[in-house]
Amino acid sequence: MIDLHRAAIFLLSALGLSGCLHRRPPPPVLSGHPHYELGAPYQADGYWFYPSEAYTLDETGVAAVDTGTAGLTADGEVRDQMALTAAMQTIQLPAIVDVTNLENGRQISVRVNDRGPASPGRVIAVSPRAALLLAMPAGGAARVRLRIDEQLSHRLVEQMGGGPKLTIAAVPQAAITAQALPPPGQGQAGPAQTIGGVQTEQTGARVPDRLPEQIRMTYANPGQLVLQCGVFGRFTYANAVAARLSGLGASVVSSRDGRQRNYVVQAGPYPTIARADAALDQALRAGVIDARITVQ
Repeated sequence: MIDLHRAAIFLLSALGLSGCLHRRPPPPVLSGHPHYELGAPYQADGYWFYPSEAYTLDETGVAAVDTGTAGLTADGEVRDQMALTAAMQTIQLPAIVDVTNLENGRQISVRVNDRGPASPGRVIAVSPRAALLLAMPAGGAARVRLRIDEQLSHRLVEQMGGGPKLTIAAVPQAAITAQALPPPGQGQAGPAQTIGGVQTEQTGARVPDRLPEQIRMTYANPGQLVLQCGVFGRFTYANAVAARLSGLGASVVSSRDGRQRNYVVQAGPYPTIARADAALDQALRAGVIDARITVQ
């Protein structure tokens, strides 16, 4: 009996010690050091991207959902999938961008603080929370329009003070609001409507580290998916590129920007994002590295 009792005590002690030896320490808590970031040209998935300041950005394309894991963003912030954040390929970081889902008219503001997406067929990758508010489809791709908020983006850079001086501070989640807009030519927008809470007023000069969840409703305008394959100042150059993409039925469209006449190489339209993606892959394989999916 004594030997069995001692054996039981020894066994329990060994199991307890084994548990202590295999217990892993908790992961370290990340500490963000946000800073202004532009960066040098970089390569991702075989494609080159060239960052540059863009405070008047206004473009269309296809959005994806950011699937990044825990860590720091390109400008040194702690990645938070529940915040209204996004990744873009070339604009200055951070920046405030208005994202409109052209398929349903939902619009939100996001803080662009990371690089991505790697695919040239996507113009932005929004956080899962932002994708939910935009009501993006389960596949995670939607036709969008992006407009940078020039005033807030300049103010945000000024807050950085030229270095990593900000700290990430979580703030209470704000209400989701919707703005009722009238049909074209019928007066001004109606009063703001509150969805699921009390509307938060934007006061003060400081841009918050965590943007409030405010949905602005505009008109749905899915448009057509078109492949844009470069803008040229001379028809000869544009026509040469169009000839390389004859299999896509590419054509040259003339436009005027002030006194400057431009020639845009386009192909399409395409009925689905998948068809547009296939056309983009074909253009890239043909060496047209400036090809991008747009919405017209």
